[in-house]
Amino acid sequence: MTPAFGTLRVFDDAQALARDGARFVCGQAEAKSGGFALCLSGGSTPRPLYETLATPPLRERFPWSRTQFFFGDERFVPPDDAASNARMADEALFARASVPPQNVHPIPTVGITPAQAAVEYERTLRALHGGQAPTSDAPLFDLCLLGVGDDGHTASLLPKDAALDVRDRLVAVVAHGRPQARITLTYPALESSRVVVFLLQGDGKRAILDRLLSGDDTLPAGRLRPVGPVFWFVDRAAAGRWAET
Repeated sequence: MTPAFGTLRVFDDAQALARDGARFVCGQAEAKSGGFALCLSGGSTPRPLYETLATPPLRERFPWSRTQFFFGDERFVPPDDAASNARMADEALFARASVPPQNVHPIPTVGITPAQAAVEYERTLRALHGGQAPTSDAPLFDLCLLGVGDDGHTASLLPKDAALDVRDRLVAVVAHGRPQARITLTYPALESSRVVVFLLQGDGKRAILDRLLSGDDTLPAGRLRPVGPVFWFVDRAAAGRWAET
């Protein structure tokens, strides 16, 4: 079987996914001359990948000084909250490597409203893109890492939420459907990526991955069509029947 879109890579277990995923990220950054823009995913799945990237030998190879780090979404909680994606990335990645603080661009959540945070983060994205709107020839990100929830959401693009239909902004507020409000990049921002990698692991993701690889575009993750190639990095438990292809 061939996925409806993208390239599938199946790894034996979560450890192999983290190891080879980190090598892939490092290789993408090394291959790009000049600045490298990396959009990070939150949640538990990418954490081992980040930790591997910030551990020798990859830590010594990765071009930290010329990489700009962004976030695909964030819960509207303080940055020291246990639910914060920025906190997870700091613990797993930034605090372990020589990352210049000015190269890290978390979504603001303190002293402003969610709507103001979305506007401010859009301003940040555009400023670091030369003030210009992204195009297929000049996308926002060189690499975008994404996860998929059990309901098929990616970033914080939740099923039936109004943010799914936002096409005139790069950042939107998701005010319903979760305990906290969330700030998410929209399809135009996420699709403005030279490469997208979806990371999924565990048999709990098997059913939703099967729907996505079969071409179910009713799911938020299934609607994403970036300007560059898509990769599905999954462990054998999540792959299910796709592991035999």
